[in-house]
Amino acid sequence: MKLSVLDQTPTPNGQTSQETLQHTIELAKVVDDLGYNRIWYSEHHGSPNLASASPEIMISHIASTTKRIRVGSGGIMLMHYSPLKMAEVFKTLSTLHPGRIDFGVGRAPGGDRFSTLALHEGRHPNVLNSYDKLMETMMFMTETMPEDHVYSRTLAAPVGAPLPEVWLLGSSGSSAAQAGRFGIGYSFAQFISGDLSSSMLDAYRKNFTPSEFMEKPQINVGYFAMAAETEEEAEYHAASLDLNLLFLDKGMPFQILTPEEALNYSYTEIDKMQIENNRKRFLVGSAKQVAHTLREHEEKFGISEAMIGTISHSHEARVQSYQLLAKELL
Repeated sequence: MKLSVLDQTPTPNGQTSQETLQHTIELAKVVDDLGYNRIWYSEHHGSPNLASASPEIMISHIASTTKRIRVGSGGIMLMHYSPLKMAEVFKTLSTLHPGRIDFGVGRAPGGDRFSTLALHEGRHPNVLNSYDKLMETMMFMTETMPEDHVYSRTLAAPVGAPLPEVWLLGSSGSSAAQAGRFGIGYSFAQFISGDLSSSMLDAYRKNFTPSEFMEKPQINVGYFAMAAETEEEAEYHAASLDLNLLFLDKGMPFQILTPEEALNYSYTEIDKMQIENNRKRFLVGSAKQVAHTLREHEEKFGISEAMIGTISHSHEARVQSYQLLAKELL
C-alpha cells in the first residue's frame, strides 16, 4: 500500500504560526525520506489554528525543499478562483517541478460564511458551477479550449507545460462518478464522513475515461490517524483530536489542547457517544493495529493508497506516527 500525507498545518494551542510552518517543512522532509508517495496541503480560511490558507504557496516551497515526493493541494477550493488563474499557477508549478505536482480540487468553501464573503468581495458565490470551473481549468491546462468558447483566444501560460495530476476531492461519494468521467483521480475524505463504501469507489472506476491527466483510475482515501508504539500511548495523544472534533460538532472554534487538558475535560454521556461515533473517521492504536485496519480496507475496498492526516498537540508524536506507519507499510 502507498502512504501519503494530508497536512492541514494544525497550530496547537500555545504554538505560533511560524512554529507551525517550520514543523510543516520538517515533516515534509521526513516523509520524503521515508518513501511516502505524496503530501497535500489543505485550504482553510479564517481559522487561527490552521495555518494553510494558500496551498499553492506551500506547494512551491515544499517542492523546493524535498527531493522526490509528489506535492499538491488537498485541496484548492475552486469556487473562489478563476479557472485561468488556477491553470496558470499549477502549470507554473508543474514546469518548475515536472512529474511532482498534484492539483487537488475541493468544492467546499474551506471557511465560514464571513471568510467566503470576503473572498468574493462581498458578493455571494455561485457554488453550482464547480464542475464547469474544473473542466475549464483542465482545458486551459491542456490548451484545448473549444473554438466556440468565450475563452478560446486566451492561453494559460506557461504554454506547453507538463501537466500536473488532477484530483477531485469528495466526502459524500456524490462526486465519484464525475471524477471518473473527467478522467482524473478521486480522493475520498473518510476523515470527514466515515462512510467509505465499495459502491462509491466502483462508481468512479466504472465511469473512468482515460484523459491527458490520467491513463488509469487512481483512488486515495484520507484518514485521521494516530499511531504510536503502544495503543495506550496512541490513545493519550488522540485525546486532543477527539476533543477538537467534539468542539467542531458543537460549532465551537477549532483548537488543539494538550492531551492532559483533553483527558481532564468534563464530558457528558452524549459527548462520549459522539467521540465514539467520530472514531469511524479516526484510526487510533499501535502502528501494527492501524496498519492492520488499513490492510483490511485495502482488501475490502480495493484501495491502494492511504492519505494520512495526523493532528496532535505534540509535533514529536505526530512525526513518530508517520515514521511508525512507514515502518509497517512501506
